Amino acid sequence: MMENLKGRLVDRREALHHQLAQGVAQLGLTLPAAALAHLLDYLALLERWNAAYNLTAVRRPEEMLTRHLLDALAVLPFVQGERLADLGSGAGLPGVVLAIAMPKRPTVLVDSNGKKVHFLRAVVRGLKLENVRVVQSRVEQMEACFDCITTRAFASLADMLRWGGHLLAHGGRWLAMKGPCVNNELPGIGPDFVVCHVHQLDVPGLHARRQLVVLAHA
Repeated sequence: MMENLKGRLVDRREALHHQLAQGVAQLGLTLPAAALAHLLDYLALLERWNAAYNLTAVRRPEEMLTRHLLDALAVLPFVQGERLADLGSGAGLPGVVLAIAMPKRPTVLVDSNGKKVHFLRAVVRGLKLENVRVVQSRVEQMEACFDCITTRAFASLADMLRWGGHLLAHGGRWLAMKGPCVNNELPGIGPDFVVCHVHQLDVPGLHARRQLVVLAHA
C-alpha cells in the first residue's frame, strides 16, 4: 500500500511538472535550471499548509498551479531594478514565485498577518531562498525603498498607493495585478503617480481576464 501511495505521488508530481513546464513555455519564459522543482516544492507546501491556515480558496494543486504559479510568472517580464518588494504578500503571491524565478534579485515579502508570515518564513527556510526576506508589518509603517513593487489582490489602486507609495523609488515601477474591472479604479489615482501602461495578461489555462497595471511616480 505504501508503494502504491508513493507511486501515485510520483505520478502526480510528474503530471504537475509537465503542466508547469508547458505553461512556462507558453509564456515564453526561460527559468533557472532548478526553478521548476522549487516551484513545485512551494506548491506542495502551499497545499499542505492551506488546510490549517486557509491561505487560498483554491484546493486542487492543478488549479493552484494555473491560478497562482502561472499567474505570478506572467508578470516576470515586467520586473525591473535591483530590489523587489511584494506588498500584502499573503501566501507569497507573486513574491515567492518571482523570487524562485529570479534567485539573484533581493526580494522582500511584506504582510501584517502573523499566520501568513509564519508560512512565508517556513517557505523561505524549507526552500532555502537566500534572496528572500520576510517582514511582518503594515505597509504604511515601513521605511524602505524599492526599485520594483508587486501587489496582487491587495487593495484598490488608490489605497495601495496611499499606504505604500513612499516605498517606491523614483524611476521605479509598481506592478499591480488586477482583474477585469481595473478601469473603475484608475480615476482614484492621485496626482503623485501615473499609469505607464495596462497590459493584458494571457495566463495559460486561465480563462479569467487578468491585467497588469504599471505605475510610476509622476
